[in-house]
Amino acid sequence: MNSKASPIEKIQREVVVIGGGPAGLAAAIAAREAGCKEVLLVERDRILGGILNQCIHDGFGLHAFKEALSGPEYADRYIRRLPGAGVEVMDNTIVLSLSSDRVLEVSARGALRHVEAGAVILAMGCRERTRGAISIPGHRPAGVYTAGAAQNLINLENIMVGRRACILGSGDIGLIMARRLTLEGARVEAVFEILPYSSGLPRNIQQCLNDYNIPLFLNTTVTDIIGKGRLEAIRVAQVDGDRVPIPETERLVPCDTLLLSVGLIPENELTVQAGVAMDPVTGGALVDDTFMTGVPGIFACGNVLHVHDLADWVSVEAEEAGRFAAAYVQERREEPRRRTPVRAGEGVRYVLPQTISGERDFILSLRVTAPWRDRTVVIRDGGGREIRRKKMMRLHPAEMIRIPVKKGAGADGSPLEVSVE
Repeated sequence: MNSKASPIEKIQREVVVIGGGPAGLAAAIAAREAGCKEVLLVERDRILGGILNQCIHDGFGLHAFKEALSGPEYADRYIRRLPGAGVEVMDNTIVLSLSSDRVLEVSARGALRHVEAGAVILAMGCRERTRGAISIPGHRPAGVYTAGAAQNLINLENIMVGRRACILGSGDIGLIMARRLTLEGARVEAVFEILPYSSGLPRNIQQCLNDYNIPLFLNTTVTDIIGKGRLEAIRVAQVDGDRVPIPETERLVPCDTLLLSVGLIPENELTVQAGVAMDPVTGGALVDDTFMTGVPGIFACGNVLHVHDLADWVSVEAEEAGRFAAAYVQERREEPRRRTPVRAGEGVRYVLPQTISGERDFILSLRVTAPWRDRTVVIRDGGGREIRRKKMMRLHPAEMIRIPVKKGAGADGSPLEVSVE
C-alpha cells in the first residue's frame, strides 16, 4: 500500500527569534513593540526561560528592574509580557537548519515546517565545556559533572550529586554551586583554578567562597581522576607560567564529586550553517552596531554572540537587537555603506561590535586580558585621535565593560582601536 508523505507546511513571519532564554524573550518582545506584527519565538524546551529556570539564587534584575530577583522570577517578568505583546511562541520545537536567505526548517511535535523570515534573531545561548574539552586524564567514574548539570539536578530534579566535592574552575556557575552544595549539607573541599586569578565575578568569590570558608587555590589544576565505579579522589598540582603541572607539587584530594566550571561555548551551529562569519575569540558572530551579522537580515545577541557576566546585560543587548531587526524588516534598509572596523588593542581581549557605521550611538562591550587597578580604557581612531576614555578603579576579565560611544565615531572610515593604558 502506497502512502503519500504529508506536505511540509510553509509559513512566513516578519521576525523569527531562535531561543527562549533571557536574550530571546527580550528580543522578541522588543521586536513586537517596535511595530512588527508577526514575531515568532522558537524554543526547543517545553518551557521558556532557558538557563534561568535552574538559577534559584538571587542577584538578577539589579540593572534591568532595580531589584534582586531569582532566575525564575527574572524570566517570569518577560514571559508574562509575551501574550500582551502579541508574540507567537512555538515551544518543544527544534530548528533543524537555517539558510542564508532566512529560511528555517523546524520540527514541532513531529511535524516539519519551513519558516520564511524577514529577519532572524539568533539567541541560542551557550553550553558548558566538558571534561573532554580540557582532556583530564584518568578513569570515567560516576560523580564528574559540569557545574550547570549539577545545578539542574539539585535545583530542578531534587537529586543530590554528592557529599564531598571539589570544583575545577572558578567560573560563576562553579562558585555559585560551591555555595549551593554547602547549603545542601555537602562538604566542598576546595575550588581549583588554573589561572593566576579567579574567572568569576568578585562578588561571587566573596558571597560563595569567603562567606563559607571554602578555599580557592589559584595556579592549580586537576591532573588525575581516581575511581572506577564512583569517584574516590582527584590529584591536583600547581602549574607554571605555561600552565604545565609541576610534578613535585602534586597532591591527593579525597572526594566523591567533581564539578567542572571551565568555560562556556556559544551555541553557534546554526550560525555557521547560515554562512555567518565568526569571531575566533568570542566564539560568536561578527556583528555591526545594529547586531546584524555579515549575512543581511540575520542578527545575534546574548550569550550566543559573546558570553556575558550578567543576565541583565543580555536582556538590554537583546532588546536593542530586537528593535534593529524590526527596523530592518519594516524599512527594508540597505546595509550601511560604511563598515568601520573596531579592533582590540593592548590589554583588551575582544570588543563588540566589530564594525560600526558612524551613523548612530552605540555601546562598546569589551573584556580585558588580565586584572588591573587604576587603568584607563581609551578609544582612538586610526590617526591616533582620542574618541573616548573611561577611567576605571578596577578591571577584571570576568567583568564585561560597557562604554557608550556617540555617533560620528569612525565616520571617516578610519578604524577604531580600544586599549587599556
